[in-house]
Amino acid sequence: MKRALIIGIDDYPDAPLHGCVNDARTVATTLEKNGDGSPNFAVRLLTSDAGAVTSEEMAGAVDELFKADAEIALLFFAGHGAINPETNSGYIVSQDGRRGSWGVSLSEIIALANAAYPRIRSTVIILDSCHSGFAGEVTGANKGEVSIIGTGVTILTASHRQGSAGEAQGHGIFTDMLVDALTGSAADICGRITPASVYSHIDQALGPWEQRPVYKANVQTFITLRGVAPKIPLEVLRRLPVYFPDAAYVFPLDPSFEPDRANVPEQFRALPIDIENTKKFKELQSCNRHGLVVPVDAEHMYDAAIGSKGCRLTALGAHYRKLAEMARL
Repeated sequence: MKRALIIGIDDYPDAPLHGCVNDARTVATTLEKNGDGSPNFAVRLLTSDAGAVTSEEMAGAVDELFKADAEIALLFFAGHGAINPETNSGYIVSQDGRRGSWGVSLSEIIALANAAYPRIRSTVIILDSCHSGFAGEVTGANKGEVSIIGTGVTILTASHRQGSAGEAQGHGIFTDMLVDALTGSAADICGRITPASVYSHIDQALGPWEQRPVYKANVQTFITLRGVAPKIPLEVLRRLPVYFPDAAYVFPLDPSFEPDRANVPEQFRALPIDIENTKKFKELQSCNRHGLVVPVDAEHMYDAAIGSKGCRLTALGAHYRKLAEMARL
């Protein structure tokens, strides 16, 4: 079971926002299904356009998220964030939040996530709000007190503790890249999207002078937030140990692997095409496009085939070959 609580608040009385409801709805729609349409997260959506998102309602929903057993519990919040310097406490701000009662404290959220393990194997907290990097950092009035991130907890935030989270064209800058990552830009070869790959995607997209995202985790294994179509079919990846009996093996190629006879040099046009070899070559070319295989002594796979050279695994290809050999694909 995978459960997600998605919160988006635009309608603050004194400082309204304009992209948080859009962000929440887009994230909810994206997480509900994998790329192939199969069910993913069971989502509860709270947005300020559908009713007041008060401190009481928000705190109750967060409590409920962490009560039941689950494989993954995910909390996404888009809205205002605040730090109370007098108590050194951080908050996600509710619609009725005000000085002294901002909303739900970040330390309370972390404490609930920590206490939920191992009933909830993994918790992912994603915050698109100002000062959100405070989550998991410090709690209480003692500024030297470190807030420990418990086992299985991952935190991904739009900014550091003193940073702001911007909006552009009706969406949060951070969430816009988050959704791009979840829809496939952060997928690995097998189509798996993890919190770490999402962070890497966002981190590379934001320059050193822009808002800086924060990633914190205490995990033993990576989890998959969403699955999309593999870049290379899994059955092809499983054949890597067949093509390459060991990681250093050079797979021999010759002109019979290349099906194009119209554009090959004249001396090769009369050579027969081997249908089975062309099928293998197509799979090897797919691996080449995604960095798993490279031609030997040739610039392109086509040249390696026409010149009777070969191809070999890259370090990444050797990694996936090993996974296939261990039946982990």
